[in-house]
This record gives sequence, structure tokens and C-alpha cells, in this order.
Amino acid sequence: MDIFLFLANAADSCGGLEPIVKVIKGIFDAIKILVPIALLIMGVVDLAKAVLASDDKEIKAAEGKLVKRVIAAAAVFFAFTLVNLIMGLVADSTSDSNESDEKATNWADCWVNA
Repeated sequence: MDIFLFLANAADSCGGLEPIVKVIKGIFDAIKILVPIALLIMGVVDLAKAVLASDDKEIKAAEGKLVKRVIAAAAVFFAFTLVNLIMGLVADSTSDSNESDEKATNWADCWVNA
């Protein structure tokens, strides 16, 4: 029975690595969504604390923290977009250089279908 499972996995577009690629892609998706949300919530909480304290100096410091966290949240979100772009470029370059090899793994198909 195990040999049939192995052969079924080897026939996928990832050359048998589909479960690993699915886990990595799931982690990427979770980080891409959760980290920016957490950074924005922390920034809003800091700003709310400063506003409730009614201290102008604290409000300015909290605004600076919020701006930095918004920039960090955008950077985290777009970092994964950049990873997807690089994966697509690498997949295109490997498929062009290995056209004669029928068993060449198409990483773009693997990444998209996982």
C-alpha cells in the first residue's frame, strides 16, 4: 500500500514534494495575513494608551511607533509577494533551460497547485 502512495505522490507536479510545499505555502499565507494585523493592532493599542494618558509627548511617540509598524506590516505583506514573483521567475528560467528534459519539475505549477 505504501508503494502506491509513494507513486501517487511522485506523479504530482512537485515531484513528490507536494505535502512539503503545501505546508510552506500555508505558513507563508498565515504569516502574510497575521503579522500585519498584529502589528496594526499593537500600534493602535499604543496610540490609544497615549491618547488616554493625554500627554502630547506620548501621543507623538505613539504616532511614530504606529507609522513604523504600518511600514513594517506593508513590508511583510509585500515580501511574500516578492517571493511569489521570484518563484515564478525561477520556474520560467528552469523550464526554458530544461526544455529537452521531460521530467523537469515546473516549479510554477508546483507552487500554484499546492
